[in-house]
Amino acid sequence: MPETTYIEGIAAPLPTPNLDTDQIMPKQFLRGIDKAGLDRGLLYDLRYDANHEPRSDCVLNDPSYQGASVLVGGSNFGCGSSREHAVWGLQQFGIRAVIAPSFGEIFYNNAMNNRLLLVMLEPADVARIVADVSDPATHRIAIDVQAMTVRSHSVEVPFTLSERHRHMFLHGLDMIGATLARWSEIDAFQQAHWRARPWLRDIAATTRARLAAAPPGSLP
Repeated sequence: MPETTYIEGIAAPLPTPNLDTDQIMPKQFLRGIDKAGLDRGLLYDLRYDANHEPRSDCVLNDPSYQGASVLVGGSNFGCGSSREHAVWGLQQFGIRAVIAPSFGEIFYNNAMNNRLLLVMLEPADVARIVADVSDPATHRIAIDVQAMTVRSHSVEVPFTLSERHRHMFLHGLDMIGATLARWSEIDAFQQAHWRARPWLRDIAATTRARLAAAPPGSLP
C-alpha cells in the first residue's frame, strides 16, 4: 500500500508515562538554526549515560529494534514544552507513528501537522500491544490509515482521527500542503473580500506611497 496510508514495521515499546518533550528532545540540541541532526538528540538521556555511552537497557539501543518505525508509548506522551523539535527528531530517527493512550495537546497538533501519525487507543489495548512488541519475535506492527486499524501479533483494534488529519495522511499532505490544496477557495474568498471592501486593498502600500510623495515638512 502507499506509504501515505499504510505504516508497517518494527515497533519499540517505550511505555513511560508523561514522557515530555524535554526528554524527547533535550535543550542542548536546540541550538541550531535549522532541523539538521536532531536525530542525534532524540531521547538522549534515555539512550546514553553520563559518559555518553549507549545504555544497554534502552530499547532503542537493542539490535533487535534497530530501524524501528513505530513507538508504543505511555499515557500523556509528549507533554511539556511546545518545542516542535521533538517531532522533527522523532521523524529524523525514522519514527513514523506513535501509539499511546493519550498525548500532550500541543505535541499532538505539532505531530499531526508534520505528518507524524499519532494513534490514540484505550490503555488496555496499548498494554496488550506493548506485550506483543516487547518480544522481538512479535515486534512488528501495521497501521492502516485507510481502514483506521492497528494490528500487532495478537491485537487488531480500530482508531479514530479527525477528518482533517485523516485527509492529510491519505493524500500525503502536511499543513502547508493542505492549505495550498484549497488555494482556489482561498483566492475566491480574497477576491470577493476586495470587491466588497476596495478601500482596504493594499492599504499599507498605498499609505507608504502617499507618505513618500508628501513634501518635506508637510507631515506632523
